[in-house]
Amino acid sequence: MTIWPDPERQLIVRYLAGLDLHTPKSRTYYKQALNGFQDVAERHAELGMAVLVAWLEASSARWAATTRLHRTRIIDRFLDHLLETGAIERHPVVILRDECNIKQCMPVWRALASHDPGAALANLRQPKPFGSVLGEIMAEHVALMRRRGYKYASQPMWLLRFDRFLQLNPALHDQPIGVMLEHWSAAKRTRNHANECEKLKRLLAKILRHRDPSIPPRRPDPRPEKEVAKQWRRPHIYTPADVRRMLEIARSYPSPRAPLRPLSIYTMLLLAYCAGLRRSELARLDLGDVDLQRGTITIRQTKFFKTRILPLPDTVMAELRDYIDARRHAGASQDPQAGLFWHDQGNDRYSPAGVAWLLVDVIRQAGLKPPQGRTGPRLHDLRHSMVVNRILEWYRSGINPQERLPFLATYLGHRDINSTLVYITVTQDLLHLANERFRAVGAPCLNLGREAQS
Repeated sequence: MTIWPDPERQLIVRYLAGLDLHTPKSRTYYKQALNGFQDVAERHAELGMAVLVAWLEASSARWAATTRLHRTRIIDRFLDHLLETGAIERHPVVILRDECNIKQCMPVWRALASHDPGAALANLRQPKPFGSVLGEIMAEHVALMRRRGYKYASQPMWLLRFDRFLQLNPALHDQPIGVMLEHWSAAKRTRNHANECEKLKRLLAKILRHRDPSIPPRRPDPRPEKEVAKQWRRPHIYTPADVRRMLEIARSYPSPRAPLRPLSIYTMLLLAYCAGLRRSELARLDLGDVDLQRGTITIRQTKFFKTRILPLPDTVMAELRDYIDARRHAGASQDPQAGLFWHDQGNDRYSPAGVAWLLVDVIRQAGLKPPQGRTGPRLHDLRHSMVVNRILEWYRSGINPQERLPFLATYLGHRDINSTLVYITVTQDLLHLANERFRAVGAPCLNLGREAQS
């Protein structure tokens, strides 16, 4: 039984009292939006699409279009709260979102704010996942592989794209799988699509052989993958001078509302380069993962389900100690399971997307990446740079890098040495030092061999 809208509006009062709003202005915005929404809801018999459209129309006279869409987030959170507390039986936005088979609520609000909400929602609707003629077979295979312990993240995406294509082309339902795949291959002419189609053909052949072992195996075609490899972007190797410049920019990063942020970015960048951490690993670091006594950090259950303990140089540990002290003085949680990189405003850890945005912004400010776009050096290139610069140091110290590569692979969290070899970009410095080592060590061995033959 619904108890909202309540005439005395106590639910809105209690909801606002439970929010951690930082400024009185925010409370005013929330109160205006929620009271206006209840005014509209009280004029309708039930809470449905008509209420949402009517509120958007009533708000158009008060707010600009962008402000109105921003206020929809306030309504979404309030309706979530009412549904959780049992004050309403159904969340109209979530119902429309589920009917459209999409994950976000904002596209639903944009459709409702258009001149023809019904047509906009119809255009928004996506095919049901695994709803094609082959959907059941593909869904069973994905479930089987995940039960066996595989993450299986990329393969379902290929299958879902193919499944969506089949749903949008019902004329192919009675055709053999080979004909379906031919039409899917012809849908786009890009190299990446051709490579994905080849992978999909292998995957479907595997699925069909699981169901009928008498089906002969399919011989893979390596050509699409080779074509894609030709357009791979070469990693940018940051020099030590580049890294120092980025660290200086991170230290002075403008952040008047979050005083700890510059030091947080500085420490993130330090770990990304010195320890070769991925952005997701930086975001998942807990306060308890740093052992200041032993000089190590623990990276838990990351890619390939690996947990590793990484020793760090004394200089890096000293910077980590300073950051943890500043973090404590800033009022962050001291729970060992709290995020190491604490957000001043959100009172929570930084997300992987937040870590990436901040570090990429530092790379842009250092002049190493264009002001806009996805071109230029990437954040992940710090990991490539760590590998190349480490090998350079080994060469300069007279150490044979081949003997140390298994240790480097373990440090980076790779399954084997082959994954680490991908990170070795041959630079002029690396080529020069490798040649010098061969001249000092390898060439005399060849001369000895010639003398023995003579």
